[in-house]
Amino acid sequence: MVVREFSAGGVVLRKMRGRWFLAVIEPHMTQPKKSPKRSNRPPEKTALVALPKGAIDKGEKPEQTAVREVSEETGVQANLVTKLADIKYYYVRNWGDGARVFKIVSFYLLLYRSGRLGNISPDMRIEVQNAYWLPLEDARKTLSYAGEREVAKSALQYLKAHPELGDHATDTPH
Repeated sequence: MVVREFSAGGVVLRKMRGRWFLAVIEPHMTQPKKSPKRSNRPPEKTALVALPKGAIDKGEKPEQTAVREVSEETGVQANLVTKLADIKYYYVRNWGDGARVFKIVSFYLLLYRSGRLGNISPDMRIEVQNAYWLPLEDARKTLSYAGEREVAKSALQYLKAHPELGDHATDTPH
């Protein structure tokens, strides 16, 4: 039997010093770094870099989840602009029941409004070890998941098609 899960997340953009930046998080997980095949050394661990996202709560709309998860995991408030994409994939839970899960994550484009990145509750520190502003043009080589790299590319394309968004983005916090 396949279990279904639904999550939502945000691509939070902020214009600073004339450049677009993206809010990313480093969850408390590591992934092995790809290493040359003929090595006897264990692979190095590297930080996982991801977009803020989480499970859709009962009675919540995906766009509400995206805004909430962004606030909880990054410490910033952001305004909803548009839906970017749904990422769909299967995984097998490595905890509890070990179920095969079909997951859909809806990602939304958000514009930074206020707050300080990394200003998160102690409870959230268990999940998120770091949050920082990443230059948007670096997202495709820095984000750990292929689906999220594609979402960042969609955000960049949306910005190019809607240059007026830059007029609403601030270089200074409110």
